[in-house]
Amino acid sequence: MSKSHAGTSSENFFWVAGIPPKPPAYFSHPVIGETMANHLENEKSPYLLQHVDNPVDWYPWGEEALQKARKEDKPIFLSVGYSTCHWCHVMAHESFENDEIASLLNQWFVPIKVDREERPDIDQIYMIACQALTGRGGWPLSVFMTPEGKPFFAGTYFPRHRRMGMPGFIDLLQHMARLWQHDRHKLLQTGDQVTSLLQGMEVQLSPSVTADARLMEKAFQHLQENYDRRHGGFGSAPKFPTAHNLTFLLRWYRRSGDRQALEMVEKTLESIRYGGLFDQIGFGFHRYSVDEKWLVPHFEKMLYDQAMLLMVYTEAWQLTGKTFYSQVVKEIVNYLAGSMASPEGAFYTAEDADSEGEEGCFYVWTPAEIKEHLGVETGELFCRYFNITAAGNFEKRTSILHLTASLSAFSEAEQRPEEEVKAELEKARKSLFRIREQRVHPLKDDKIITSWNGLMIAVLARAGRAFGQQEYIRLAQNAADFLLAQLQRPDGGLWRRFCQGEAEHHGCLDDYAFLVWGLAELFTTTHEPRWLEKALALTDKMNELFWDDSNGRFFFTGNDGEQLLVRPVEQVDGAIPASNSVAAYVLLYLGRLTGKTEFEERGERVIQSSLTVTATHPEAVTHLLSVLDFLLGPGRELVIEAEDEPLAREMLHIAQRQFHPSLVTVFCPADEKRKALAQLIPFLQTLPAGDGQARAFLCEQFACQSAITDADELRQALDS
Repeated sequence: MSKSHAGTSSENFFWVAGIPPKPPAYFSHPVIGETMANHLENEKSPYLLQHVDNPVDWYPWGEEALQKARKEDKPIFLSVGYSTCHWCHVMAHESFENDEIASLLNQWFVPIKVDREERPDIDQIYMIACQALTGRGGWPLSVFMTPEGKPFFAGTYFPRHRRMGMPGFIDLLQHMARLWQHDRHKLLQTGDQVTSLLQGMEVQLSPSVTADARLMEKAFQHLQENYDRRHGGFGSAPKFPTAHNLTFLLRWYRRSGDRQALEMVEKTLESIRYGGLFDQIGFGFHRYSVDEKWLVPHFEKMLYDQAMLLMVYTEAWQLTGKTFYSQVVKEIVNYLAGSMASPEGAFYTAEDADSEGEEGCFYVWTPAEIKEHLGVETGELFCRYFNITAAGNFEKRTSILHLTASLSAFSEAEQRPEEEVKAELEKARKSLFRIREQRVHPLKDDKIITSWNGLMIAVLARAGRAFGQQEYIRLAQNAADFLLAQLQRPDGGLWRRFCQGEAEHHGCLDDYAFLVWGLAELFTTTHEPRWLEKALALTDKMNELFWDDSNGRFFFTGNDGEQLLVRPVEQVDGAIPASNSVAAYVLLYLGRLTGKTEFEERGERVIQSSLTVTATHPEAVTHLLSVLDFLLGPGRELVIEAEDEPLAREMLHIAQRQFHPSLVTVFCPADEKRKALAQLIPFLQTLPAGDGQARAFLCEQFACQSAITDADELRQALDS
């Protein structure tokens, strides 16, 4: 089953779930409902507030709306989207701002709006239902269901009137209202069937599947078959960068030595940075490319995409040492610090694709505009380098900036020194960035999501220690401090989001798992015991709230939250790694770090519970396979004692700079912090007494070597 941002429907769409199409004569004169106040006015979500002035009498998800549906015996129309979703905007303009459609919705249904980023639990349940009913999904997600929340019909984007093989939304509303009034048993039967399907999704364990490197090899082969050798990436248009596929390939290359795995990563990373997917003026990556060449993007920018790509560019640099990758890392962090960091220190959610009612107009240019601002000579140089032409490559003969040659190749063609061309282009870019800032900006979704910030904290902490960049680490620490101050509940649990001074919605599994990941990475980077203390406490809370002992995995919703139709389970990767995979990783990592074997055993159970899907669709769980790589190891633990500060720092730098995905490192300073660390990491208490020199202890597969007191010796040991 596929998922996209906007689904398409066939002429036979009405036959889904056995519902026959009927002519719309029953509603030849739409009933105009009584004007009502929109119930979204007190919400904080930017997406919900986009709909506050709709004539549709939207309710937020909650007991008031559900009770109204039960009391008035009306079906619910559930619309799920997010603030930077282009097709959500299109459907809103075509349908939800339309008086005729509003009167139908208000008269015959209880309309509910949900921000999928605030309530991923609701989104997951009804997205699975949509995929079960139609074979596909996407946003906007449109679901018709009973007052009890049982879905009987679903789809994605619907035009106002029938076109392109898609049923018109007006016809659909009339048809659903008629069936509810006169043929309800068919809808109820379908709702029961879909609900039974959702509630019956138990783990199917396969005793014949073993958690070993053969699963990783199978995933590599799947990716290899789907790889675009010409343009990089996987599959055809629309094409997503899917960074967790790339981080998996880096691990497979390190494990197997298969050069093609690294080549696939490098080709993709070069292509997306050179293409229109990357904002060449202001930096940062757009969501996906609508073509296979990475030229024309869907222009929204998501926080989680920046995080995932920041991680893979960092790891590519650790593995290859190429400055190209470190430069892209700097550019992404530049974008984050300038455009996505809140004054309080956390990171905003996204930037929209649209501004002034058009997609992408904020980002595109014409040669005339470039020359007007830069002058003819520099303007023409800039246009040649970034392929800005009079014919254009986008709407209204505008151009999306992209590169077709490296700077060195371009400079050679221009017959000018590379450094000279680089300086002129960079000065021009900064000038155009200042000019672009005067344009009408796309909407910025300024809510703060716990899970996405946790992911960003983890990646910034990793990048900070790899590159020795204190600014990256400072950004990570600021975000962590904010989350722990504003999004941790008094009982130790987490809230999902913060917006306009208010924290709300119980955290889901991804909020806990990703934040634990971020805190664990911060500890490894800064050696501050407080980050490890918080990570362990949140891990205990995650185990308490989400663990499914019967199936050896985690539910997506906690036992302290709202009781929905089902408790969903997320095991397959989406735009970001599946929350069960991240939970498994942090359990394994913290277990090895602290000696808590119960953590490691639970992490292994999560991997075991996913083996069936891993064996049949390994390309759908590549992050879990990266976790499996960590589990298979060979696992190594490195403890560095800082008696002699310069030597200890040199050894730490060696460990952090290189790509060692199965290495767990502890830096043990010679001060009071050591005592605090020893309480959290008991095996530190067993280290033999030193003689005042810096020492490194490298343990592998449960056996420790003698102390290493030379930096080169440590380098050789790690590379062996």
